[in-house]
Amino acid sequence: MMTHVDEIPYFGEHTQVTVLCDFCGWRQTDFIPAEGKKPGASTLVITKPEHISARVIRSSSCTVRLLELDLEVKPGSSSTGYVSNVEGVIDRFMDVIIMVTRQAYAEDAEMSDIKRLQEMHTTLLELKEDPIPNSITLELLDPNGHSQILHEDAQSRDLTQDELADLPVAPESPVFNSEEMGE
Repeated sequence: MMTHVDEIPYFGEHTQVTVLCDFCGWRQTDFIPAEGKKPGASTLVITKPEHISARVIRSSSCTVRLLELDLEVKPGSSSTGYVSNVEGVIDRFMDVIIMVTRQAYAEDAEMSDIKRLQEMHTTLLELKEDPIPNSITLELLDPNGHSQILHEDAQSRDLTQDELADLPVAPESPVFNSEEMGE
């Protein structure tokens, strides 16, 4: 296990915790704030090029949504926290869309599905243009309150009870038995 304490501007002191398995290569990283936080949402409507460089802190318990495209990433068993910017988050979505599009072609999927994937990819690419032709809303929902978009145009709010009930709380760390690993 490795830990690193750092001050994230406008967000406060955080401890980055990384757990590694030397045997299988499994790893999990998370960011834990020094102060307790309330469950919350952070939203940014991406309408201008400067929004692309806004800092994003995403904990391993955070659900990330692109509302207009109906895209969502919920934390899973290998979910990790990261510090990036809006462009980095968009790139992560684009990478998955490209992968799914390739798979759709390989499996002779319906052309309407492939076309929809291509349209989503184009919409995300257009976020890097000046001016941005179609705005997209980036939303972070974190039941632990550890995630945030750092920009003066970003909006923060508490999560509703319905949202809290629908969100996964955090990824579950796997438990390994060294006897089963052949040691």
